[in-house]
Amino acid sequence: MTFGSFARNLSFMGAGFALLASATPALPQDGNDEARLRRLEAEVRALQRKVFPGGDGRFFEPEISAQPTVRSTVTNPSTSAVTDILARLDALEAQLQRQTALNEENGNTIRLLTQRIDALEGAKSANAVVEATPKATAPASSGTSRSVATAKPAGPSAERLAAVQAIAKPQTDDPGDDEYSYGFRLWDAGFYPEAQQQLTLFVENNPKHWRTTYGRNLLGRAYLDDGKAKEAAPWFLKNYQEDKTGARAGDSLLYLAESMIALKDTRRACIALAEFSETYPALAAGRLQSQYEATRGKVKCN
Repeated sequence: MTFGSFARNLSFMGAGFALLASATPALPQDGNDEARLRRLEAEVRALQRKVFPGGDGRFFEPEISAQPTVRSTVTNPSTSAVTDILARLDALEAQLQRQTALNEENGNTIRLLTQRIDALEGAKSANAVVEATPKATAPASSGTSRSVATAKPAGPSAERLAAVQAIAKPQTDDPGDDEYSYGFRLWDAGFYPEAQQQLTLFVENNPKHWRTTYGRNLLGRAYLDDGKAKEAAPWFLKNYQEDKTGARAGDSLLYLAESMIALKDTRRACIALAEFSETYPALAAGRLQSQYEATRGKVKCN
């Protein structure tokens, strides 16, 4: 190749670049920029093969025979790209809020339904247990049918009722004291169950009466004398704890020790005896001395 032909080729290549620059239409500024660059590069490489002789696969990539079809839609956006992104983010946030609210409503509905199902199943189970409980049936007998009478606890005899009714209830200006005195008379006559009932009514209906410390102590004694040390102990303990300065608080503490001895609870019996001697030394050496010594002689305390 001569210098003149080489210059003509260069001039031809420059004209080709100018022609490409003027003939290439302006594409819209969208996502097809990458495709446009690739197409321009391919056209430049094809032009180089025409200008420079000996262009082959050793120096240039194979010529592209077909260009990919790029579909572009020319749009005239009314807002900028940033505004579009912000609008899309706002729409996504609103959609997320609606979905969250819907999930919470569904969760609440499911919880309420679960509670109703559990309640229905619990009621059904209770009914099933009741239905499955065998009912008492009369034993079969040959020949004639017999009716089975329901066993009832034997009530007090007529003689006992008459004896209890014979005990008069006091009628004074102090109804509370009358209730206690009637309970005392029942206990003194040996009607322990009747005395327990009467004294229980008294202490429950008269918690602030001056006789209440007597009533709780005597109620404990009515149980203890009836052979019910387990029922007696709580009343003795309560009478002592409610008012340690009460007229019968010391008596109740000593009777509590006797109740523990009857229940074979040596440790608590010794604790009650030690508490009695320390809290009420005057009673231990005076009015209750004989009872205290007798009770202490029933148990060995360290």
